[in-house]
Order: sequence, then structure tokens, then C-alpha cells
Amino acid sequence: MNISYNRLRRYIDIDLSPNELSEILTSIGLEVSGVNQVESIPGGLKGLVVGHVLTCEPHPDSTHLHVTSVDVGLDTPLQIVCGAPNVAAGLYVVVATIGTILGQDQANPFLIKKSRLRGVDSFGMICSESEIGVGKSCSGIISLPAEEVYPGMPAAEFYRVETDYVIEVDITPNRVDATSHYGVARDLAAYLTAHTGKVVRAQYPELPELIIPEKPTVPVEIACPAELCPRFEMLRIDGVRVGESPTWLANTIRAIGLKPINNIVDISNFVLHELGQPLHCYDADMVDGGVVVRLAQEGESFVTLDGVERKLTADDIIIASGRDEPLCIAGVLGGLESGTTERTASVLIEAANFHPTSVRKTARRLGINSDASFRFERGLDANNTHRALLRAAALIQEIAGGQITSAVTDIYSVKQEPHKVALSLSWLDRLIGKKIPQPEVETILEALEIRIADRQGDTLQLEVPRYRTDVTRDVDVAEEILRIYGYNNVELDGRMTISIGDESQEDRQHNLSTILSEQLVGAGFNEILCNSLTSSSFYHNLHSCPESHLVRLINPLSNELDVMRSTLLFGGLQSLSRNEHRKANRFYYFEWGNVYSFVPSDKSESSADVLSSYQQETRLALWIAGQRVSGSWAHPDEASSVSEIKAHVMNILKRSAVDTEQLELREGGSDLYKVSMDIYASNTYLGTWGIISPSVTKAMDIPFEVYYAELSWQAIFELGSRRAGFEAHSLPKYPEVKRDLALLIDKEVSFARIQEVARNTERKLLRRVELFDVYEGKHLPEGKKSYAVSFYLRDDNRTMSEKQIESIMNKLIQAMDKQLGASLR
Repeated sequence: MNISYNRLRRYIDIDLSPNELSEILTSIGLEVSGVNQVESIPGGLKGLVVGHVLTCEPHPDSTHLHVTSVDVGLDTPLQIVCGAPNVAAGLYVVVATIGTILGQDQANPFLIKKSRLRGVDSFGMICSESEIGVGKSCSGIISLPAEEVYPGMPAAEFYRVETDYVIEVDITPNRVDATSHYGVARDLAAYLTAHTGKVVRAQYPELPELIIPEKPTVPVEIACPAELCPRFEMLRIDGVRVGESPTWLANTIRAIGLKPINNIVDISNFVLHELGQPLHCYDADMVDGGVVVRLAQEGESFVTLDGVERKLTADDIIIASGRDEPLCIAGVLGGLESGTTERTASVLIEAANFHPTSVRKTARRLGINSDASFRFERGLDANNTHRALLRAAALIQEIAGGQITSAVTDIYSVKQEPHKVALSLSWLDRLIGKKIPQPEVETILEALEIRIADRQGDTLQLEVPRYRTDVTRDVDVAEEILRIYGYNNVELDGRMTISIGDESQEDRQHNLSTILSEQLVGAGFNEILCNSLTSSSFYHNLHSCPESHLVRLINPLSNELDVMRSTLLFGGLQSLSRNEHRKANRFYYFEWGNVYSFVPSDKSESSADVLSSYQQETRLALWIAGQRVSGSWAHPDEASSVSEIKAHVMNILKRSAVDTEQLELREGGSDLYKVSMDIYASNTYLGTWGIISPSVTKAMDIPFEVYYAELSWQAIFELGSRRAGFEAHSLPKYPEVKRDLALLIDKEVSFARIQEVARNTERKLLRRVELFDVYEGKHLPEGKKSYAVSFYLRDDNRTMSEKQIESIMNKLIQAMDKQLGASLR
């Protein structure tokens, strides 16, 4: 939010510089992001002076140029060649001297230099209105009134150029009270009162004595639930003259970053930024029979001020005329036809209060972020509407004329009372860590306009004004006291107190994820962090991540960020593609992130049931592609392989205390993969690894295979937690025996099936089963493949005999033959 330094000083008597002021505001929670000097005319008319044209002769080599001599207050007149048709001797003009920069508010400013025009030297430029930014005329040079100027007079002095400073304040969502010049002045006054030893008060702008008749008021009907519109006020003024705003008002509007439109609109914007209360001024002729505040009809159309047709819902509040024609989306934006124009002779001023949640939902759904919605959706004080209404009425009468022709219509259906808070001073001292004297606490409270209603021992009964929507508890009051007192004024005593509780499930989960991250980094991976928002185009025609299950944004920033991701895959592929285009050749990435899905439910549409359709899950993803080794003197170049992704997945599972010997690998069927394996443990899905489908990598402009794994972190953690703790075992006393078999088997049989059959056949002495080669090709029967498998046996009580080993291997061979149709090669 932009605060005008000059305007701020109208509400509080200070002699602080803009930079000193910004430091104070930042210290009390109104963080200043910048202080910029602005001028009422861009460039401040620097280098421009008043000149008196002494002579004006035709150019010897041109039919339209003139050679002039101009007195600009120097010892000798300047010779200036001018092409304006109205240049003549005796005129007082605006001269841009050599070195002046014109057009500083435009895309291509230019420097005035000595020039030679058709053989005649020119030492400056006589200017038109458009060239110096004081008007739009460019048909001729400016002619100034002789009685008001003199040669050499700075043009800035004649045009009364004002210099101001714009203080950019970053308003947090809880500080709607500071979204105005007066609100900032009020907070600044509290700080100065607490730190200067004298009472400083922010002053409301003075209101002249308004003549308000007792005639019938403007008919207003509140046809929506009262809590949606707690207060609605309206006033009529007839006989106004709509036109340009006076200089002081236009300059103030420009300084805070707005564009002057007409005096009525500018007044409503001015009061909004002065007092923080949005207003709306209607052309009274467009409001027939009063106004009705009601809920829109489902699908009702309405064209807003920006010329866009909006489709409304039954949750949107609108203000309609007596003919039931929509005039305004309450708290958001006015209608195209209801605003004031040069033809307007009568205006209706509206000052109202609307429910913040309703305004926020409407503004977000329609994609509108207006100055009014910015304030309403943070919660405004309904007690401020009357002051803002009268302030606007007074300014309209002063600037645009007219008379108030109706009493104020004021429907205040939901009275807003101060928040009542009990504050214990001894508790306050313990919380802050320092004893602040009670008189100082009370001074700060009174400076913040927090009324002390009663004192009971060391407990103060407080009444907090409603404009502080976030101050409703004793801890909130403590924060208010401390930010004015100064966080830096609470000294550290060198002690530290901590509270150590039992390690929670979340703590253990976080610690393990950190350990796994370090393990992956040590293995050569880089961690990436991708946007949770992604493009729905990635999910077109996908069966594994159907578009119907995507979580869509109602108001997306762009078409590329219109859904929440349902897999981590695409963000990593985008990173991989971006780096590949920049000549990288090794891609080992991992990411921790949430994925989101929507599964429609047939239940009733209560809020709980609707939310239950949305799912969020944390996953760990790994990407491997490119060169495993490249450019090493000690090792030949080596490409990455799918075996690596499996090895890293198994290492992660082992480090998570998952018994990898009990895992079941099932061939996956996801259309994201060319080939994949799903990982299960006791029918619990843990994740998938495999080779990404060429159609996916091609769409991402990746010219090589990508190996990818996506693991369900919660399932892995819970499975590993069941085996939490360490068990110490002595090293085996007896040797392990390894036997290899080359099995000829049907192509459809997976290695996981071989593992399962082997474990079921020999449960006691079989320690592990490993695959070390797969062969498919010639010399094998059609539909067959060869698995080379190692079986590891060990008896912890004795050394195994050859007879015992052969018996076990024969059992395994028979089981493979009977259950899988496998034969030895």
C-alpha cells in the first residue's frame, strides 16, 4: 500500500524525515519496502525556465521554421530555432535549456543538445504542453500570462510542482486497520506517545457543518442475511458538476499510484485511502426506486466497470436498483452503467460493511483484486462507515457543488461492539520476559485507543476497538504492547530455557527423511524442489493419473499452473529437460513433495464430505538419466541403467527399517512407464520404479531413457516403524553356501514369483535369492527366457553337508518345475 508523506502529515504533526518515518513504521509491524520521491509533474520540470521571445524572424532556408532570440534571464539571449506556427515576438514561453531531459515519464526520453537546423545553430527548445507533461496539446508552443512570470523563472515555480515521498508499506493480512493514511498516522502516534514523553494524537480531517435535511431517506432494503451486510448507509446529493479534480486532489491520487478519473470518483478513492472505508458513488438517475442489497441469482450476468461480463452465483452479494437491475458486486467492483459521468447531476454515496469471507470468495472466484475487496476481505469496522460517508459528502460539496437532499439512510442491523479482553500484568511480565511499569503499559494501551474499562488487582479489563479485528485475546494485546514498546528494548539476560518433550511421530518421520536425504546426496543425487502447481495438459489421456481426479484451481495464475500435481514425475522431467538443454549430461535428482487427488463421492455435499474427496500424500521421487561416469581418467564413460534406480530404492527401504527380504515385486501397468515394478509388503503398496515411457520423455523433449521411482513415504515409514529399534546378533559361525541355477521359464513369470516359490519351499535355511542374469534371444524356445539365479543357504547350528545342500536344491528345482513350469538349461 502506498502512503503519501505529505498527506500523512495532515493527520499527525511530525518533523520526521521519510527515512526516519519508515524505520519507525517497520519497527511497529508496518514493514516499509521502499521510499520513493515523486513529483506532481514527472521530472519536476527540471531545466525548464520561462523565456521572453525578443525577436522572431523567418528561417533563411525553410518555409515553416523561425529563428528566435529568447531572454531566459542570462547575460545574453539564446538563439533558438522553432517550428511552432504560433511562435511570435513578445510571447512568454517555456524553454528547455541545453542538458534538459524531456519525456521522463515516457518510454523514450530525450536530451536537449546544441543542434544545427538547416545551417542555423539552436541553443534550446521552446516547448508545447505535451512535451513537458503539463497537458495534451501539441499544436503549438505554450504562451504564458505576462503578468505572472518573468524571464528565467523556473517553470516548476509557475506550475507549482509538488514534491512528495511515497512510502510503500507491506500490509499483513491482520492489519486492515493500517490500510489508510489515518490508520498509519494512528499507529505512528501511539509509538511517538510511548517514546517521546508527550501525548501525540492522530487527527481526523475536520468536517464542515453539513446541512442535512430531514426529508425521506433513500429507500434501502437489505434482502440478504443480516450478517452478510451488517451496516449500509446512503446519502443523496443533487446539483453536482462532474469534471476534472482540483490540482491538490489529482496530485494526491497520482502520488499513491492511482489515475485521476473525475472529481466524484477521485473523492471516493481519496476517502478510501484516507480513512480505509470503501465508498461507491452511483449516478442517482440510474438508481430508480432506491436500492436492494440481495444475493445474486445463480448464473445471473453482470457487466462490471472494466467492461467484463461476470457470471454470478447464489453466494455473491449484489446491490440492485429498485427495478432489480444489478448496480454493483458488493465490496468488490461497481457496474459499468451505474458510475458517474460528465452527464451526472445527482449522486448517491454508499458506505457499507460486508462480511469478509463472502467478499473474499466472490473476489477470488471472479479474479478481481480491487482496493475495496482488499480491505473488505480482511474485515472492516462497521463503526467507520458514517464518518467516511460525511467526509465524502463534504468534499463533493466543496469540489463539485450540489446540495444534500436527503437524510442519511443508515441500516445498522448487526451492532459491532468492542472486543472485551482481560489482561493480567503479572502474566504479561512473564510472557514478555521483562517487567514493564504499569503506567507505561497503560500509556501504550491508551495510545492504541484500547480503553481500560476497569481494574481488578493486577488485571485490566479492556475494550479493544473493532477496527483491530485481530486483537481479541490477552496474547494479542501483549503483542500490541510489545510492538509499540519495542522488541529491541527487551534485553536478553544470557539464560536460555527450553522445553523438551517426548519425540513425536512427526519428529521421527522428519529425522528419518533427513537421514535419507543425506544418504542420497552422498550417493551423488541433487535435491530439487518443484512447484506443486502444474499444467493439466500433462495428464491428457493418462489412465494412471486420470484428469477427472485432478485438483483444479478455480482461479489459476495461468494455463500452465491450473491444477495441483498428482505425481512428482513431471516437475523433475521439466528440470531434467531444462538442464539437458544447457549441456548437462548427468541427472541424479530426488524430491520430497506432496501429491494431490480428487476422488468424487456419492455422499451428501456437506463440508466434511466434500473435503473427504480431496487427498494429499507425501512421496519421495528419484530420477536417474544420462551418464553415470563421464570424463574420468580412472574409469571409462558409463551410462546410467535401470538397475541403479532399483538399487537406490532398496537402499532407501533398508535404511527405513523395511525388511527387503519380505518384499513382493509385481509388474506394474502404469502408462507413465515403458516397464515398471510395483513394490508391495504384505499387500501394502510402497511405490513403483521403472523406465519412463518414450512418449512421455519425447513430449518433454528428453532424448534418452529416464529411470524413475516414486515411493509412498507414509507407508514406508509406518512399515519401518513396526521394526523400530536395533537387535544385535553375533556373526554367523558357519559358512554360507551359494548355488546357482539357470532356469528356462515362460516370459510372463517374474523374478518376484521365483523368490516367492523359493521362500515357501525352504523357509528355514534359505537366506536370500538373487538374480544375476536374464537372457532372451536365439537358441531359446519361443516364449521362453532364461533366469540365472543365486540361492544362498546357511545353517546357524552346523556346517551344511553336501547331501543336505543337494536335498534342498532338488526340492527347489522340483517346486520351480511344478509351480512355474521352469526347467534347467
